[in-house]
Amino acid sequence: MEVKTYKKDSEYSYTLGAFPTIELLKTRPEIVKEIIIHSTFTDREFIEETACKHNIPIVSNDKLIGKLSDKENCFVIAVFDKFSGVLSKEKPHIVLVNPGNMGNLGTIMRTAVAFGIKDMAIIAPGADVFNPKTVRASMGAEFRMNIKYFDNFDVYKKEFPKHEIFCFMLNATSNLNVENCKHGPLYSLVFGNEATGLPNEFLNEGKSIIIPQSDEVDSLNITIAAGVGMFMFTR
Repeated sequence: MEVKTYKKDSEYSYTLGAFPTIELLKTRPEIVKEIIIHSTFTDREFIEETACKHNIPIVSNDKLIGKLSDKENCFVIAVFDKFSGVLSKEKPHIVLVNPGNMGNLGTIMRTAVAFGIKDMAIIAPGADVFNPKTVRASMGAEFRMNIKYFDNFDVYKKEFPKHEIFCFMLNATSNLNVENCKHGPLYSLVFGNEATGLPNEFLNEGKSIIIPQSDEVDSLNITIAAGVGMFMFTR
């Protein structure tokens, strides 16, 4: 197949690197269209065995890898069909409201999987989950997740009325601690945009929480805040 530089409206995307490619082959081999390997890459056994098992073509094309990746240490690329996600009504969710940074988005996915949360709602507009930069930042954890975009938060709430809502905000009234983390099996941890956080109207959505910190910094990075929140809620 002819693989072109990624565009948001493309029907496919691709991994950048051996590790996310292997994660893709472990979790969703059925969506892989082709694997491109650099001529100098030697650790091929798992990739080749899995590709053979699932009839996935492998090509060697150093020039194409250089065209698709701006990283010098990228030796493997897997081209895959984009996939849709269905969020579980029986498990907790991460909700990201208008996330703008693809690196942060991918890192939050990786952290969520590490803490056993595999359902993520994104309130539009939001960064592209299928951009290769997002996929690379997730280190392939994206392929273990169910991800769905929603036009607005009300649409999300209507679909999951049984989930307890916890909004992480700088102007929240409750500190994040063991007592304030009490919850049932169904809950949604809501985080805002990297630059602006959650709008004030989210103070009226469920329970608002702030992560205690010193006054020497204005706020935590969104990926750190999400990691702290997930750790506390999944302990």
